[in-house]
Formats: sequence, structure tokens, C-alpha cells
Amino acid sequence: MNNKSVLEQANAAVTKGDYEGFLSFCTDDTVWTFVGDRVLRGKEAVRQWMAEAYTVPPELTVDHLIAEGEFLTAIGVVTMVGSDGKKERFAYCDVWRLRGGKLAELQAFVIKDELT
Repeated sequence: MNNKSVLEQANAAVTKGDYEGFLSFCTDDTVWTFVGDRVLRGKEAVRQWMAEAYTVPPELTVDHLIAEGEFLTAIGVVTMVGSDGKKERFAYCDVWRLRGGKLAELQAFVIKDELT
């Protein structure tokens, strides 16, 4: 399976609310860095974050997937339901490093999109 299809299948799981299915595509020691915000270390930390952030499954639009070696960059828009119950839209650029066909590291650049 190539890196693009790994992320496409993982994203399909998360948008269906299958967070465990998504996590099956991650290494146990996955590290997610939300640049300027927080760092999640390990699958359990990601699981806890998803439980808080994705009370309703997010809507994902991937505009570009760029693969080079062990790296994969996804550029798009994610729409999530905020704590107030209203939808919030974010532009994102995720830079993934895969190891052994699994998502090992993420650097996520996420900006709230107020223009729509």
C-alpha cells in the first residue's frame, strides 16, 4: 500500500467516526505536533485528543496530496463542531512521516478560516 492510500483510508475512517480504525494506521509511538499549540506523544494521547476534539466526526476535504519518500503532505480544509455546537472551518497543511506503512509523525499547521 502506498503512503497516499494509507492516509486516504485513515481519513475515511475518521470521517465515519471510526477513530480506532484511524488509529490502526498509526504507529504506537506516533508523535503529533500541532505547530504553535501542542504535542501529542503516543497513540493513547492521540486517542484522548480525538475524543475531545471530534465529538462529532470531522468533515475533511483534501485538496492536494504530495508524496516524496517517507513523507506525505496533505493540504485541505477540516470542518469540526466546536464546544458551542457550531461548525468551525480550518485550513490545514499536514506533513506526515510514515514508517513501516504507518503514520509515525505529524506536523500540523492549522489556521481557523474566518473568510467563509
